[in-house]
Amino acid sequence: MIKKLLIANRGEIAVRVIRSAREMGIAIVAVFSEPDRLSPHVLMADEAFALPGKSSQETYLDLGKILKIAKKSGADAIHPGYGFLSENADFVKAVKEAGIIFVGPAPEAIEIMGDKTAARQTVSRYDVPLIPGLKKPITEIAQAIKSAGQIGYPILVKAAGGGGGKGMHLVREANGLEQAVRQAQREAKSAFGDDRVYLEKYVDNPHHIEIQILADKYGHIIHLNERECSIQRRYQKIIEETPSPLLTPEMRKRMGEAAVLVARSCQYEGAGTVEFLADELGHFYFLEMNTRLQVEHPVTEMVSGIDLVKMQLLIAAGERLPLNQEDIQPRGHAIEARIYAEDPGNDFAPCTGIIEELWIPDGPGIRFDGGIRQKLAVSPYYDPMLGKLIAWDADRKSAIARLDRALSEFLIAGIDTSIPFCRAVLRHREFQEGRYDTQFLEKHLDSLLAKPDNRNSQNIAAIAASVIETKSRHFLNAIDRPKQRNNSKWRRSGRTN
Repeated sequence: MIKKLLIANRGEIAVRVIRSAREMGIAIVAVFSEPDRLSPHVLMADEAFALPGKSSQETYLDLGKILKIAKKSGADAIHPGYGFLSENADFVKAVKEAGIIFVGPAPEAIEIMGDKTAARQTVSRYDVPLIPGLKKPITEIAQAIKSAGQIGYPILVKAAGGGGGKGMHLVREANGLEQAVRQAQREAKSAFGDDRVYLEKYVDNPHHIEIQILADKYGHIIHLNERECSIQRRYQKIIEETPSPLLTPEMRKRMGEAAVLVARSCQYEGAGTVEFLADELGHFYFLEMNTRLQVEHPVTEMVSGIDLVKMQLLIAAGERLPLNQEDIQPRGHAIEARIYAEDPGNDFAPCTGIIEELWIPDGPGIRFDGGIRQKLAVSPYYDPMLGKLIAWDADRKSAIARLDRALSEFLIAGIDTSIPFCRAVLRHREFQEGRYDTQFLEKHLDSLLAKPDNRNSQNIAAIAASVIETKSRHFLNAIDRPKQRNNSKWRRSGRTN
């Protein structure tokens, strides 16, 4: 078994991993940049080591520094979380060469699935539906123009070696193709150091559905059903839920089986997510595989009762997966809202500052995965996500109402957040009826932003918190007053009651 785990990450995912590892009796090693010196994941760890610097490149992306700390601390395993080095095959190779367990798949699987064209070639050997498109990167514009005509517009120009919406451009007519290819190449080079791009048919108004899989080192693979991730902006997810309002039992079964085939195609090990685009007619197409834990994994945990981080750690330690497909019996409905430090009214610009007041909601069926605390500085150096609020209930309508209630109690004063925007989405009629796809925010953004703006609501919350604090202080002083009456006649005469 793993005895000491280094978490090569920060924020809410580092806190999340710490909790599961501690329950398994594993000692925790944290790493931190200077802005994160007093962050919760640092304070919760058994040991913490500084990564000199502030930016991601200087700190959490410096594999040399992290490996040096792993050796110094005596860690026998490294969990990468998500983002940063989690899908860096060179990092995985270096970890293994150092004799340390990597909590995740083999570097070969990361390399295959990290390259969109290689992934399409690999998956095409199995019975997995693929979106029409190229299996090799574009080498010249003339080739791109010819291929686009064969595939048919609209076309997506996509980076071959990256994700997250970077290096991705929609082209609806042939006269915009060359410019889109050039721009995508520049963006891909800047974001991933790889300017290769390819073409793919654009599916209008699709649903973004992903399937959670678990696979051990012995070829045993299962899926834990789907997550609906269609509420997204600029390809960044905002609200996720399970089960999906779109899927029928038959479609769910077919997508789960396809996800298992994708994992098998690259001899996958650990927890992973296979992403699909789906339409209202029951068609679905393989999009990509994320070879790591997903941000939205808690909704799967809430309905399945399975701790995915614990499964990751058991599989990495060489254990057999203690679950079969028939053991997966989801219960109820779970929905998650990502809480970002950003101003929706200002084109979702990231916000920095001090968290002056913090009140995290609670109650039946509520979970918060976060890495924040009161008086913590939110810096400009990292992703603006502060955490995720998750609600579970017996059915979708009740789960939405529960999440909305919890969000109404959530106080993060001192910075702008996405909390009011998430509430506006939850209360939208089409969302409540389950009638939404990946174009939902594009269609309804103006009406959603017409709700009370985030800054005003946070200022009101800050004022309310200040009033509560003042009243609490007066109340506590009143309780303490009797202690000041030690010189009363009753006290001097020896009477104490």
